[in-house]
Amino acid sequence: MTEPKPLRADARRNRARVLAAAETVFAAKGTGAPTEEVAREAGVGIGTVFRHFPTKEALLEAVLMERMRRFAEEAQSFAAADDPESAFFAFLGRWAEMAAVKNAYTDALSAAGTEVPRLGEVGVKARDALGALLSRAQRTGAVREDVGVGELIALMVGASRAAEHLGDDAALRTRTLAIVFDGLRTR
Repeated sequence: MTEPKPLRADARRNRARVLAAAETVFAAKGTGAPTEEVAREAGVGIGTVFRHFPTKEALLEAVLMERMRRFAEEAQSFAAADDPESAFFAFLGRWAEMAAVKNAYTDALSAAGTEVPRLGEVGVKARDALGALLSRAQRTGAVREDVGVGELIALMVGASRAAEHLGDDAALRTRTLAIVFDGLRTR
């Protein structure tokens, strides 16, 4: 099997513009927004969108994977922060925000009958960074010692899904996450 040819510089720029525009449009109007709006936002024709992303699902998947790549990078920067406790809880807050977006994309892909992409290397990087954040916070005594990465992921997935049911009540979401975070702290 031969490797695909690398994209020309102008094609790479167009692809990046389409991805950025798709993220903007989907954030403002939801994942059901039409690809024509993405093309308008990107300043390209609809043919350019479909040249890079043959289906709307391919575009949704690409936006999701790009967001997850950035999230993994963000997790790594939190893991290197000076204050392990603040970094740990700030990152969990970011996780809850990101999870709502990720869930919207994966729900849209599932509804379209498309297999949700595996996170692969991006997921490994995020999990490793989460492990480093957790270990550092535990060493400082900020987080319970009996919590492992697996439990933390399960807890945050559940908390993130639950936060979706709270709707637009940001204050209630904040209080709910504070309760979850208090359960992670040492007594």
